[in-house]
Amino acid sequence: MLMQMTSSEFWGELPVELAEVLDDHLAAVADEIIGAIGREVPGYARPLEGTFGRGLRAGVTEALGRFLGSIRDPGSAGSSARRAYVALGRQEYTAGRTLDALQAAYRVGARVAWRRFARAGNAAGFPQQTIADLAEAIFAYIDELSSESVEGYAQAQAEHAGERQRARGALVESLLAETAVSSDRTALVAAASWSLPASVAALACPVEALPGIARRLGAEVLHAEHGGLGCALVPDAEGPGRREAIALAVRATRAAIGPAGGVEELPRSWLLASGALSVGGLDGLLVADEHLAELVLHESAPVIERIADRRLRALTVLTPAARERMERTALAFVQMQGNAAAMARALHVHPQTARYRIARLRELLGGQLDDPGARFELEAALRHASKPRARPSSKSR
Repeated sequence: MLMQMTSSEFWGELPVELAEVLDDHLAAVADEIIGAIGREVPGYARPLEGTFGRGLRAGVTEALGRFLGSIRDPGSAGSSARRAYVALGRQEYTAGRTLDALQAAYRVGARVAWRRFARAGNAAGFPQQTIADLAEAIFAYIDELSSESVEGYAQAQAEHAGERQRARGALVESLLAETAVSSDRTALVAAASWSLPASVAALACPVEALPGIARRLGAEVLHAEHGGLGCALVPDAEGPGRREAIALAVRATRAAIGPAGGVEELPRSWLLASGALSVGGLDGLLVADEHLAELVLHESAPVIERIADRRLRALTVLTPAARERMERTALAFVQMQGNAAAMARALHVHPQTARYRIARLRELLGGQLDDPGARFELEAALRHASKPRARPSSKSR
């Protein structure tokens, strides 16, 4: 059974005299191949003149000459010849074409070359085994040329993707900056192959989760790492059904999205999204606009802690369990405006218990409870203090 072989393995089976015979037909074979490609390959169905025509003729002539040279000397194929077909693949990508046309051209060339060379070999009296080996060598050779062009195409594609991603990263930086030069941004938008949307929101997530989220959100989303976080700029984030689609794309990953607006509002959207992400919480999509109070407390933690030092100092004399109880009572007091019945429902205690706690609270905090400014600071400090903590044991109550 014939295993897959390279053309060089077949060249060793071909006599050097065959190359001399085929060389006499080289120009005619090249002309026939070029004509067949123009007729049979839609991507190359154009007048074979100018730069395109010269390039096609040079490529066909080079391929045929390289093939015959390898029959004469199987080790003669150098890196420069290989680079030519790698470059052809790169040119196809640069021209905005797929490899379909080039691959089809290779197949047409192989068929025409085989037909003409086989006819010439038979006429010169070469045995049928030599003609069969010639066929194997031609088609193995074309496979190698095709592989070289695929390699070049892939190289160009990867380089372009890398350049575009770098441009997209720079564009994200520009859009999230407080100030940016509009001319620079225009160039970045073009290089990034992205259109500035009328409405867009910033989404923050862990860096490692960004590729998956961006892929599920779709190609219209601009994404890059920013400030140690994953950032996705999501067009029309508040359109019909979009919130649900974004939540589905986030899935079980922790992510936060800022408010939507024009591109000039993206710095604020990112600030809120990244801030909301740092607040914590369960996995899934967190909408910054729905957690502004927590965000204020989180971002102002040093100020809030200083307020707590001043406003809640009287509670430090209590045991941990008693302090927690009085903090919950104080928070209910400012939120329910001192209404004992409402406080009792909020605290799940008897109204008489609530009244007793109010009296104790007044002993500790005094006139602060009746001062509007102090009550505002108290609520901020108490909400900050109400973050989950270890529950005390029953003996400490």
